Amino acid sequence: MSQAGTVSHFDEAARRWDENPLFQDRARKIADAIRAGVPLSTRMTALDYGCGTGLLSFPLRHELGHITLKDTSSGMLEVLREKIAAQGVTNMTVRQVDLTTAPLPDERYDLIYSSMTLHHIPDTDGILKVFHDLLNPGGWLCIADLDQEDGAFHGPEFDVHHGFDRVELTKRVRNAGFGDVRFETVFEIVKEKADGTRAYPVFMMRANRPE
Repeated sequence: MSQAGTVSHFDEAARRWDENPLFQDRARKIADAIRAGVPLSTRMTALDYGCGTGLLSFPLRHELGHITLKDTSSGMLEVLREKIAAQGVTNMTVRQVDLTTAPLPDERYDLIYSSMTLHHIPDTDGILKVFHDLLNPGGWLCIADLDQEDGAFHGPEFDVHHGFDRVELTKRVRNAGFGDVRFETVFEIVKEKADGTRAYPVFMMRANRPE
């Protein structure tokens, strides 16, 4: 997912994105967590926000009905469209849009999921409210992102949230109108830093829009 100031980074990285085994493994683990936490059905409509090249949606495509994939990076979406065409996928629609600035679309979904995108969005409360409004009553929200860290994960060149405290994020999610908020650790990103090897946990948060 790209936001202001990082669009070029994601556009430039798009062609090599799927070659990274860490990204592939992370997407598989998050997809497994979504399966375990949400009763998926081919009757469900889904939104993948901050979809990138679709690494998370492709493993789920046979278990859902129609999937809308949205991102702000034209480079990522170009690769995604090529993959959809090459594999003959018929239940995916791709749209370039920033939900933090665009008017609320008319469509509604039964499931919204987002991976490693929330920390790129300045207004956390705003996007959570958008997600709530885009879900049908009884719908599910699944967000995978970093636990709170000291900023070393991205470094000073990125103006992003330094992960999220789970208790604080739970409050924000509930304030947006969600219930049944649950967290689990689904992945660890290991990076070599000047002071040694560091592991950055990735959580999957699941919440429900009440009927």
